[in-house]
Amino acid sequence: MNYPIWQLDFSGGGLLIACMAIIHVYISHFAVGGGLFLVLTEHKALRENSTDIMAYVKRHTKFFMLLTMVAGSLTGVGIWFTISLLNPSATSALIHLFLFAWAIEWTFFFVEILSLFLYYHTFGKISDRNHLILGWIYFGTAIMSLFVINGIIDFMLTPGQWLETGNFWDAFFNPTFWPAFFFRAFLAIIIAGLFGFVTASAIKKEKLRLNLLRFCAKWLLAPFVLFLGSAWWYRSALPPGLEDQIFLAMPETQTYIQAFIYCSPLLILGAIFMAIRMPVNINRTLTAGLLVIGLLYIGSFEFIREAGRRPYIIHGHMYSNSILKKDMAEVSEKGVLQYARWVENRHITENNKDAAGRELFDLLCLSCHSIGGPLNDIRELSRALAPGEMELIISTMGTRRSYMPPFPGTEEEKRVLMDYMKQNF
Repeated sequence: MNYPIWQLDFSGGGLLIACMAIIHVYISHFAVGGGLFLVLTEHKALRENSTDIMAYVKRHTKFFMLLTMVAGSLTGVGIWFTISLLNPSATSALIHLFLFAWAIEWTFFFVEILSLFLYYHTFGKISDRNHLILGWIYFGTAIMSLFVINGIIDFMLTPGQWLETGNFWDAFFNPTFWPAFFFRAFLAIIIAGLFGFVTASAIKKEKLRLNLLRFCAKWLLAPFVLFLGSAWWYRSALPPGLEDQIFLAMPETQTYIQAFIYCSPLLILGAIFMAIRMPVNINRTLTAGLLVIGLLYIGSFEFIREAGRRPYIIHGHMYSNSILKKDMAEVSEKGVLQYARWVENRHITENNKDAAGRELFDLLCLSCHSIGGPLNDIRELSRALAPGEMELIISTMGTRRSYMPPFPGTEEEKRVLMDYMKQNF
């Protein structure tokens, strides 16, 4: 509440960051698993003494480099831009707490860029051994980037002992660090196989195409049991109350949980079909379908993880409306309009009730709800309420409705907010 509100009515409720983040996460996992795919496919080419497979590796490296280094970098910058405007308080907290970790991750990323460029431009120009070393350097720095980012991301969901100690290492190696790391590593391998289908299905030589399509299919099939095992480990590592909230108490997560469950066998079946001899047009169509399923797969997981933090943006520390948990009593005593720094109507009068209600909605509700948008549309939700239900909902936020922050304002602010919502939504 120390920053101005970025007014995004239709895109409120996290739609903008969700679109940006899911695309970036999809590509960034490919950047990790795809690095391993490159070196192991090159090993396959050397082992089979195949110039055709080696030529494929070079073509795939160009595709990989353009997608991860251009689209991946742009969406990565886009994430920083959107989170800095949508929730500057949480962004500032993550920067200050993990400054050392961010510096290390950016160092790894620099080495990733350099080693990938060298890897691509030295095909056939240096020894096979040295060329593979460049590939392994890329993969090593990519997996270490995932290692660092994983600690920061999962801290937001399960800060663990950091809430008591304030210690950097307690924050980084939080309760879900290891299961989440293995979950994402196995997922990255699966995604590498999905994108491998893109370039392999374009090969004109049928025998070579089938060879590489079957090779890519193994990248989906081989790690899948371990991937599902790490997913179960991830769920088991959640604190009991948080696990119940995600999987039982929050109705909006059920759609994404079902999507994650249904997409699992679809990926397996798709990999099996890709390993069967089929016409090239069918291979390409199935590849496009699998890429969409992969995006839905990782998107549903990210929605579940994001929803699991509610009512917080940093669990147990900062609510989604940017109010610190430790400051809630002070805010309730002073009132939201008195506590927030960037408001026009600090005192409620007969003449400014509607404007004050809008400011209260922006401060307390817009971080999770949209106005006419596809995610948590406040208009649709308000129309479904019977008389008196809105007051009941606001009064039970943070208790019966544990996935919503408790209302932090005064009784007068509560009435003004309800009046504004009744009249406008």
